[in-house]
Amino acid sequence: MKILITGAKGFVGRNLVCNLRNIMEGKNRTRPGIAIEAILEYDIDTDPALLDEYCAQADFVFNLAGVNRPKENSEFMEGNFGFASTLLETLKKHNNACPVMLSSSIQATLIGRYGQSDYGKSKLAGEELFFQYAQDTGAKVMVYRFPNLFGKWCRPNYNSAVATFCNNIANDLPITVNDRTTELELLYIDDLVEEMLDALEGKEHHCVYDGLNPVYNEDGRYCVVPTTHKVTLGEIVDLLESFKAQPKTLQMPQIPTGSFAKKLYSTYLSYLPKEAVSFPLKMNVDNRGSFTELLRTASCGQFSVNISKPGITKGQHWHNTKWEFFIVVSGHGLIQERRIGSDEVIEFEVTGEKIEAIHMLPGYTHNIINLSDTQDLVTVMWANEPFDPQHPDTFFEKV
Repeated sequence: MKILITGAKGFVGRNLVCNLRNIMEGKNRTRPGIAIEAILEYDIDTDPALLDEYCAQADFVFNLAGVNRPKENSEFMEGNFGFASTLLETLKKHNNACPVMLSSSIQATLIGRYGQSDYGKSKLAGEELFFQYAQDTGAKVMVYRFPNLFGKWCRPNYNSAVATFCNNIANDLPITVNDRTTELELLYIDDLVEEMLDALEGKEHHCVYDGLNPVYNEDGRYCVVPTTHKVTLGEIVDLLESFKAQPKTLQMPQIPTGSFAKKLYSTYLSYLPKEAVSFPLKMNVDNRGSFTELLRTASCGQFSVNISKPGITKGQHWHNTKWEFFIVVSGHGLIQERRIGSDEVIEFEVTGEKIEAIHMLPGYTHNIINLSDTQDLVTVMWANEPFDPQHPDTFFEKV
């Protein structure tokens, strides 16, 4: 399959091209139904003569080219409707009735605040052009009306508030929010790319529109990405501020699978300046070694790393409710645990050569001993709750 992508250097195009290359080069094997022979990339700086060549060869076309921020409003129609006309006429010239996908916008509904949008009018004209092309040629046409897009490589200070907020907060630049309650419908780039791969496999999702809202319908005129997120500007800013604070607080916000927060965090990180990519951790150092807290979570405890010098014993305490995993990743040690009120000691010899997790049981006093005379003992520790100095639940008692 030869795939033509117009607007290949734009935000969506760049993400799509990179993911198609992963499939073509065998790096992504989750799409066995997609066999790619060539990716034909076309953009504003491409030799126009190549469009003719590409349209003759293409087995599938993603038309992502468009104008978002022209100097004159008249350029909307020229850049969106005009190029679409050229593309379709070139396909007709070569009698190429391959499937064609059109990247349109929810603004094409011309509803509400979009009612007088020249951009929306140009997108609607492009949609109708594609639908007429399908009638004239019998080609399969897939028209998607995208809401606001966000994700890595999205250009800030252009046409995405999320990209602008991520970039500015990551780089200590000011942001302006006039109304925190303003709600946006957002589509994450990876969800969009997955839908475009579905379209390549003939598994696109169809809908009709009830105003601004898509209604899923197998026979629907339009296509739609199944997953979007409706979020207020205030919620976006609050999440971004919590992400920015994480290196200081070590508190990782809740980012469940598939959640907007998880997708936004990945987006935010892609805008970090070099000096913010790494950050120091507070090492609590004494003559026995060191203890460093790595990460706190809202509901899944705390991660730390403990380094014990040769011959050193650490621990010698117990907890009522708190429990931990000790995972030795380097060195040679002995973990001992004794139930409070009992003389029986259970022991676990541990080594970085055979990594395993040992439970530190509630109600058991425990320690960890570095058995080496020369090598530090390095232990990754997880506790089921972050340490609270007001309620430490930690009581000294030798094993």
